[in-house]
Amino acid sequence: MAEAAVELLEQAVRRDMSLEELRALRVALQAVPLATLRSLLGGPHLEALFGLLAVNDREQVSTCVSILERVLQAVDPLYVIHNFRDKLQKGLLHRDDSVKIFTISQIGRIIEDSAAVREILCSPELLQQVIICIGEEKIAVAKEAIKSLSRLAQNQEGLEAVFGSTLLDELRIVMGTSDVVRYRVYELIVEISSVSAEALNCCAGSGLISELLEELTGEDVLVRATCIEMVTSLAHTPQGRQYLAQQGVIDKISNIILQAETDPFSSFYLPGFVKFFGTLAVVDSPQQICERYPVFMEKVFEMAESQDPTMIGVAVDTLGILGSNVEGKQVLQKTRGRFQNLLSKIGHQAKNAPTELRLRCLDAISSLLYLPPEQQTEDLLRMTESWFTSLSSQPLELFRSISTQPFPDLHCGALRVFTAIANQPWAQMLMLSSPGFVEYVVDRSVEPDKASKDAKYELVKALVNSKTIAEVFGNQYYLRLRAYLQEGPYYVKAVSTTAVEGAE
Repeated sequence: MAEAAVELLEQAVRRDMSLEELRALRVALQAVPLATLRSLLGGPHLEALFGLLAVNDREQVSTCVSILERVLQAVDPLYVIHNFRDKLQKGLLHRDDSVKIFTISQIGRIIEDSAAVREILCSPELLQQVIICIGEEKIAVAKEAIKSLSRLAQNQEGLEAVFGSTLLDELRIVMGTSDVVRYRVYELIVEISSVSAEALNCCAGSGLISELLEELTGEDVLVRATCIEMVTSLAHTPQGRQYLAQQGVIDKISNIILQAETDPFSSFYLPGFVKFFGTLAVVDSPQQICERYPVFMEKVFEMAESQDPTMIGVAVDTLGILGSNVEGKQVLQKTRGRFQNLLSKIGHQAKNAPTELRLRCLDAISSLLYLPPEQQTEDLLRMTESWFTSLSSQPLELFRSISTQPFPDLHCGALRVFTAIANQPWAQMLMLSSPGFVEYVVDRSVEPDKASKDAKYELVKALVNSKTIAEVFGNQYYLRLRAYLQEGPYYVKAVSTTAVEGAE
């Protein structure tokens, strides 16, 4: 196959290739190992392949892009930037979006190479064109440009280049293209800010973060809804949270939630604002966030108790996030009867709501009920047991009925609930006392697809790995579960047939 690839590469150098020959070359190159390919390629081959992009035939361009993607994997990024800088520049200006995406991805490879990145830093015209690509109509082109520029900002030299006067001016020009493009630039700034405290300082110094925060707390409700997603991303990093606190943004968001009662358009931005506080609670401290911003918890309960499926979904997601760790669970437990009543509603929704909301309820229930083995105190076990019994008059049967429905997503969602409680002794005793439940767990025939088999296997694994399972289930069931675990999720019992002499 290497000989065929060499012959076709030589044809590319000597003359224009037909589409059939290009397809043959693509197939041949895929079969050649990269180490071998590296020894076959020369400058003229690459020059010729780049030249084949200069046509109006979309299929030929697409084939050439595939070929170049393959061969450039075998070429040192420093060699590419030294010898094909002009080709990269043309690629960024190509009329076909696939060529732009390919070219930006190659620039991304160069940026990630410690030796080659300096060449990019000395090529402001290339970086300017990448910034211009953020304003492209096709979102995939813009995303690739954002990704490459984010990579560039991974070190001090790259940061200085991005926020130097020339490129910063270009960013501001691109921002003026449209609202959509402006938000893309904000997305880039937030991604860069997440790299380090130094990167955030550079972004803050440019004034672009301040502009994002001004839009977030402005009067346009649709703009608020868009900006809060980016500000939530900023809150995932310690330096981002510190900056938001210093700028008083968290307090402002809390006040906006407080004033939402009188805003008829609050449904546009409230879900995002609540998710913001949910993120803060998880990455910071649930207790501190809920105590400092009581409006957050109050709003979550209001949304969960409402009749609006959209609001219920956001509230359920947030409760699942908040209750994903022990501190968050304890915060919810302090609300006493109100949360217990809410669990009853969540259990009802898990059974009767539209499918998407049922899935979100099942995931939230799994998160709320799970306790790591090392954190299973008597108090916490009593708490999760009381939560489970609050979900329904017969909660185990509720989830068992969901797990037997012919909808894979719901089936797996119910299995995840069982997996969440499988290592807790009260749940094991409940499973054992439920007629046929253990038989259902070890019955492979009820799992019709890979996702279901994997979900069932995780349940079996959680049971077997529990320290109390042998004592609670007894030796016979414990050994059956261990056998299931050892056989793996996809085991099929062999069936032998024996011919009987004289049988028809």
